[in-house]
Amino acid sequence: MNIVCLDLEGVLVPEIWIAFSKESGIPELKRTTRDEPDYDKLMKWRLGILKEHSLGLKEIQETIAKIDPLPGAKEFLDELRSITQVLILSDTFTQFAGPLMKKLGYPTLFCNELIVAPNGEITGYKMRIANSKLSTVKALQSVGFETIAAGDSYNDLGMIRAGKKGFLFKSTDQIKADNPDLEAYEDFPEFLAAIKKAL
Repeated sequence: MNIVCLDLEGVLVPEIWIAFSKESGIPELKRTTRDEPDYDKLMKWRLGILKEHSLGLKEIQETIAKIDPLPGAKEFLDELRSITQVLILSDTFTQFAGPLMKKLGYPTLFCNELIVAPNGEITGYKMRIANSKLSTVKALQSVGFETIAAGDSYNDLGMIRAGKKGFLFKSTDQIKADNPDLEAYEDFPEFLAAIKKAL
C-alpha cells in the first residue's frame, strides 16, 4: 500500500515567512529552510526578529489570510487523493496552516505547534517529534506503507530519500545541484505523471 508524503510550503502554497517578510517590510524574514538547514536555529532567529519588531501571531495570521495555494495545487492534490493516500508533512504550525488547509480542500496535515502568550507574542514552538518528516515516514513504513515523498527544501531530503521513490518539486538550483540523482519537477502535470508512474 502506497502513501504520498508532500511538503506544504513552496510545494502547494507560497512560503508563509516570505509573504510575511514582504507584508511587514522586514527582508530578514525571507530566510527559509531552503537557505538554512538547521530548523531550530532558523526558528529562534525568526522569533528574535518578531520580538524586536513587536510582531505576533495576529499579524502573521492576517498575512496568511491573503495567501492562496500555488496555481494548480488544489487540482493536483484532488487528483492525487483520488488515486492514493496523501499526507502533508510540514514544519509549519497549526496556527498558520488552518486557512490554507481550507483552500486546499482539507487534506491530512501533520505539523507543529506555536507557543503563544496571552498578548499574542510567539514565545516558542513545540515540534511534534524530532526530525518530524523522516520520523513520520519511518513510522508509516513500520505499519506497512510504502512511501513516495516530495519537497523543495533541505528539511525534506530525509523523507525524500527514505522511501521507494522521492522527488524534488520547485526546489532551488543549489539543492538540485547537490542532489543530481533526484528527479526534479517544476509544474504540477509533469509531477503528477511522475508520481503516478511511481505508484
